[in-house]
Amino acid sequence: MMALVEAARDPAYPAKITCVLSNRPDAKGLAFAADNGIAAVVADHTAFEHRDEFEAAIDAELRSRGIELIALAGFMRILSGRFISGWEGRILNIHPSLLPAYKGLHTHERVLADGKAIHGCTVHHVTADLDAGPTILQAEVPVLEGDDAETLAARVLKEEHRIYPLALAQVARQLQANTSI
Repeated sequence: MMALVEAARDPAYPAKITCVLSNRPDAKGLAFAADNGIAAVVADHTAFEHRDEFEAAIDAELRSRGIELIALAGFMRILSGRFISGWEGRILNIHPSLLPAYKGLHTHERVLADGKAIHGCTVHHVTADLDAGPTILQAEVPVLEGDDAETLAARVLKEEHRIYPLALAQVARQLQANTSI
């Protein structure tokens, strides 16, 4: 999220970060957003009895703010197909693997356990199928001798910070082109 905010500081960047929404009141990104003049909103999922209520609340919050594109970053909740369909083609996610390989959690540990030589990250459109949406950008990193999950994750994270702003810019430009008269 911080990499996206930093990229959006450039007046030529095609997206503006206007709101950071977290389902966790203690998320570090909320303080960063507030410190940078960005609306910091909490929608604590534990305050809702049902997921539908939680998703309706975040949907209403985003729409009331005129949000056009959602870039998930550290949002560790699986969104329902119903929510996703309301934002079709306008939700991005970053995943720490070269999808379609290693969907889900613990990607670094699984790559190491499988003895892979290459790992990486993927920015993709979010669909109702977990980590299965169309790829926007990917970046590879080598798995080095002596790597553990932490050292490998650090190299992947560096690439995530590089490609996520590029992918968001690409999608924002496409959306602008599709809505221009």
